[in-house]
Amino acid sequence: MEKSDLKSLTEQRIEAEFVRMGQPKFRARQVYRWLHQKQVSTFAEMTDLPTPLRGQLDEKFYINTIRIKKRLVSSIDGTVKYLYELRDGNCVEAVRMQYKHGASLCISTQVGCRMGCRFCASTLAGWVRNLTASEMLDEVYTAQQDLRGRISNVVLMGIGEPLDNFDNVMAFLEILSSREGINLSLRHVSLSTCGLVDGIRALAEKKLQLTLSVSLHAPNDSIRSQSMPVNQRYNMDDLLDACRDYFEQTGRRISFEYALIAGVNDAPAHAEELASRLSGMGAHVNLIPVNPVAETGYRRGKRAGIEAFQAQLERLGVNATIRRELGTDIAAACGQLRRQDTETA
Repeated sequence: MEKSDLKSLTEQRIEAEFVRMGQPKFRARQVYRWLHQKQVSTFAEMTDLPTPLRGQLDEKFYINTIRIKKRLVSSIDGTVKYLYELRDGNCVEAVRMQYKHGASLCISTQVGCRMGCRFCASTLAGWVRNLTASEMLDEVYTAQQDLRGRISNVVLMGIGEPLDNFDNVMAFLEILSSREGINLSLRHVSLSTCGLVDGIRALAEKKLQLTLSVSLHAPNDSIRSQSMPVNQRYNMDDLLDACRDYFEQTGRRISFEYALIAGVNDAPAHAEELASRLSGMGAHVNLIPVNPVAETGYRRGKRAGIEAFQAQLERLGVNATIRRELGTDIAAACGQLRRQDTETA
């Protein structure tokens, strides 16, 4: 019999499994705490369970674990990049960044990505599979063990498109924020999407208190379609309509990511058009100097030009910041380390 992934189940689903096994409901909570508070890797460690039950669980389920295959530490700012190896040998990345308010971890949600955004290294090798809820949780748990401290913020902005792995991501968020787990408030979680409109609308119905970030990266359909194939499925009018509806349903302001690419989307006219598109939304724009990836041919402009773009947006009534760059000496951009590891394997 093939074993099931117990750590990916929400507390409610574990409880249902235990009822089917003829076990009392309180046992489910005990097991859930062992998995997510004490983060054990074997059933033998669950010492307050009867020995026969531990054996029964071991026959039916497995406890997922991952390992750190590579760990790079920036000599500039202390940012840590992890290359995690999964049970099946696939690898994903996470990046731990230290701020005054605590440690933030950017995690992956898929092995590879099928969105095809031209400026991103994550998509160059294509999509392999979705991550399970337990694998995403283990990215956080493993980083905390390495840190020997608590991760205070989680960002779903690593390899993969979170809304393309909707059900697993929703299970991950429920377990992550559970009082019987590590109890991380969703107000300390950000989810980034390239603009899957159906996923944004489905997420809005959940009314979660997370921060939604939308990768816009262009002021119009013509430019956006050149670098983001998703725009051919959901154009900017459809996307921004969904964003307005999301704000109305949740009351949570949306952040728009905008990677500045020299000679493509960084002219004063582009800033003016972008401000016009976002007018009245109370939007925040996070400007990102594009990461140099050899295969794309994209390059970043000079710092003065980036600051001028920001200033123009501010003059036009759009709040804009320039993302602080961390880990530039350790291939901290999404997908770079996994790609290097694949190429040298």
